[in-house]
Amino acid sequence: MIHIRSSAPRFIIASLLALAALPLTSYAQGQSGNGWFVPDAPKTNGAGTGKGQPAGQRQPSTTPSGPTASVPGADMTQPPGTESLTPLVEPQAPLPPLQVQLPPMPEIPSIPKGSATPAAIIGILSVPDVLRISTAYQVADKELAARRARVNDDGQKEQNTLRELGQSFATERAKLTPEQIRAREKEYADRVNDSRRKFSERARIIQEAGQYVMAQIERVIEQVAQQVAASRGVNLVLNRAQVLGTTADFDLTPQVADVLNKILPTVVIPPDGISPTNFNVPVAGPRASATPDTTPAKKN
Repeated sequence: MIHIRSSAPRFIIASLLALAALPLTSYAQGQSGNGWFVPDAPKTNGAGTGKGQPAGQRQPSTTPSGPTASVPGADMTQPPGTESLTPLVEPQAPLPPLQVQLPPMPEIPSIPKGSATPAAIIGILSVPDVLRISTAYQVADKELAARRARVNDDGQKEQNTLRELGQSFATERAKLTPEQIRAREKEYADRVNDSRRKFSERARIIQEAGQYVMAQIERVIEQVAQQVAASRGVNLVLNRAQVLGTTADFDLTPQVADVLNKILPTVVIPPDGISPTNFNVPVAGPRASATPDTTPAKKN
């Protein structure tokens, strides 16, 4: 999300998703935000605002997606030995529309006449296309997809193990005393609950890693788009998804993507299994998907 950095109102270029909740590829294919922004003068310090804040300080998304909705497992509503199995990590259903009565509408006073806006010099930008061209985005997408695949594989193995345990219990049930049956049922239920907890935690960490990656990319896109627009005298940038037709002369996308790849060829990805909230960010050195420091960050 690109903001104005001046005394003027802040406007939006596009609604960028906090990706981690979704696979990065889903973001590039499905983003269709709307909006626009007014470019500022170029910034030289590279500081970001808004979504450019460290992702570790942001609240993780609770939207179900990607790894969370696809990890297999066992159904605790069925007794051990049955064949009905459902995901260990259960997807959360979206909230229904809120139907409430709002407080009274405030009175809007008349607004005095102000100065006229300047003539529009328009540029077009497609953030999804910038992401598709971004090498940093592609590298991160590949890494996080591999992590999701490992979670799915491990979930399938755990599902098979739980099925075998249930079948074994069903076979031996007639030979067991009521106390033994209750003990086996509790053991099975504890195993399923523990598996659900572990897979939910792994899925959440992957989602947060996606948010961490997107926060790094978004803040650079924001700065680059502002400077590219200012360098071409553009004072109004439109989302290409909202434009029915235009010519290449108006398109800022190739230049933004080119600059982005030069200054951000890769991003820092936390180690597999380490949440960005417990990750010590490298102070200097090249960006990489490796793990420069796996020591959990100290919490105040």
